[in-house]
Order: sequence, then structure tokens, then C-alpha cells
Amino acid sequence: MSIHHGFRRIGAGAAVLAAALGIAFLVILVSASRGADAGLQDAQSAPPVVATLGVAYRTDASIAENYAGLVTARRESDLGFERGGRIDAISVDVGDRVTQGQVLARLDTRALEAQIAAADAQTAEARAQVDLAQVTQDRQQALLERGHISQQRLDEASTTTHAADARRLAAAASANALRAQLSLSVIAAPFDGVITARLSDEGGIASPGQGLLRIVEDGALEIRVGLPAEVAARLQTGTQYRFTTDRGEIDARLRASTGIVDTRTRSVTVLFDVDGHTVSAGQVARLAIDQTISADGFWVPTSALAEGRRGLWSVYVLEADEYGTYTIAPHVVETVRIDAGRAFVRGAVHDGALILRSGLDRVTPGQRVRPGVDG
Repeated sequence: MSIHHGFRRIGAGAAVLAAALGIAFLVILVSASRGADAGLQDAQSAPPVVATLGVAYRTDASIAENYAGLVTARRESDLGFERGGRIDAISVDVGDRVTQGQVLARLDTRALEAQIAAADAQTAEARAQVDLAQVTQDRQQALLERGHISQQRLDEASTTTHAADARRLAAAASANALRAQLSLSVIAAPFDGVITARLSDEGGIASPGQGLLRIVEDGALEIRVGLPAEVAARLQTGTQYRFTTDRGEIDARLRASTGIVDTRTRSVTVLFDVDGHTVSAGQVARLAIDQTISADGFWVPTSALAEGRRGLWSVYVLEADEYGTYTIAPHVVETVRIDAGRAFVRGAVHDGALILRSGLDRVTPGQRVRPGVDG
């Protein structure tokens, strides 16, 4: 009986020890869970970190104004015949490069050449008549000196000579006029360039002045830009300026300015000669001119602007209290100029203040925040 009684006492003690260990383990789990919950609550209650920007007022700010111009050829002509007729040959096509003086097209001149031959024959006949009249006049002069004829006979011979010479000159003038018509039956390139249009073919009937070919002087390009009068007055003739095109940047030299304000566009036309041949006629080129901003203010990215009522804009300023914590408050600003991705503003924000750079949709006025790296 004593042995069994001892076993009972040992079993009871083990049960008590196991219960105590279980209670201790539960206490540790509960404490750990409460600690984790407290840490999570502390993390959730900590102010968020926001991207900030230091305000820096400027009195000499400037902005690049872009003015678009069109690259064009300095010379471009529609070519045609000065006289009408049937087109005999067109020796060029669209895209062909030609040189000054090169023959581009001809009219059928067979009838005209026949007329020139007839006029030359008439000129020769008139010249022969002049020679005969001159011989007759010389003989009459000799006879007058011998006293065989009167002065009247010599005057008549002299008049006949002059009349014959006049007919010779008229015939020669007629032949020269026909030769001039022959030269007008040819189209020659007035300058080096490229053919950009062909508006007729062989066999067609050309009217005087009708455009048949278009030539563009691609070797000499210019840019025409409309500028405000005050901007055009600042540019200097002969100075190179940088333009931006779809193919990159190019340099152009200022050649001339009209100096006259167009009543429709309120701008002055300025001409630039393109240096090099990296662009083509018809492209758009943009000239950037720095314009001084006549106001004190500071630059902010557009992501720092919050739209308010009545078209007003605000920035969120980080305001510190005596404990060193920050809250955000909107301050109304005026946008002076807006550039690509940024704006020049002024308002009730002191120099050196911290403002939110971005993320305005994730905060509310009066919220406590922690400033991040000042950009």
C-alpha cells in the first residue's frame, strides 16, 4: 500500500508541474502578441515620409520661348514656254537633279525654222538690192562730177539706195525676231536644283506661260520665322542661331528681317540661311529664344501644384511646430509662366520653405508628415 501511495503522489506532482508550464507558455504567447500589436499600431501611427522641395526665389529667371518656322528653298520656279506650240521633248522627270542652263524641254520648231529660212532669203535679196543701188549711186556720182547729169538724178539714186538698205534692215529684223521665237521654244534650268513636278508630256499643246515643270533650288535653303517685334529687334544680322528639327539640331545664319509687323499675325518675318544640308525643304524648324521673366518667384514641378477653387493653385508647405514635427498646409500661389513639366510661381511662401514635390493625392491638409530628401 505504501508503494502505490507513493506513485499517486508522484503523478499528482507531475500534473501540477505540467499545468504550471502550460500556463507560463500561454502568458508568454499573450505578451508577445500584445507586443506585436503595439508595434504595429506604432508603425501605423507614424507620420508618412513625403518628397519635399526647398523653395528658392529667383530674380533673374528666364524661359525658352519656341518659335516655329518652315524650311524652304530660296528659289522655286514653275517653268513654261513663252510661246505656244506642240511639245516635242521633255528630257527630265520628277526627282531629277539639273544644272543651270541644262535644256529641260523643247517645242516642235519645224514651222518656225522654215519661217526663219524664208526671212533669211528675204534679207539676202534685200542686201543684193542694196548693193545694186549703191553701184548705181556711185555711177551717178561720177557722171555728176563730169557734168553729164543733174543733181536731181544723183539724189534719186541715193534715195533708192537708202530705201533698199531699209528693206534689208527690216528683213534682217524679221529673221532675228523669228530666231528669238526659236530660243523661246526651249526651257532651260535657271539654276541648279531638283525637278519636283512634271505637269505635261510629249505631244501635248503648250499655251504661253503654262507651267510644265517645277524646279526647287535644294542647295540653298532658308527658314522663315515670325517673331514678336521686340524679339526680332534683339537678333543680330550675320549671327548663327540653333534650330531644332525632327532630324536633330541645325545652325542657321540670320540674313535679314523685314522689320514690319504683319497686321494679321502681329509678327515680324525673319529670314535665316541654313548652313549645311541636313534638312529638307518643307520641314518645321523651331528657334528657342530665352525670355526674361519680369517677376520674382520660384520654380516648382507641376506635380507640386494643387488646383483649388476659382482657378487658383496651391502648394503644400511643411510647417514645423515647437516639437519639431511637421504638418502640411496649402498656400495659394500665382502661376507666372508654365514650361514643360514645371511652373514659375509666386505667392505667400517664404524663401527656403519646404513644400511637397509630389504625391499630393496621398495627403490631406493638416496631416503630420516627415520630410524626405530635399530635391
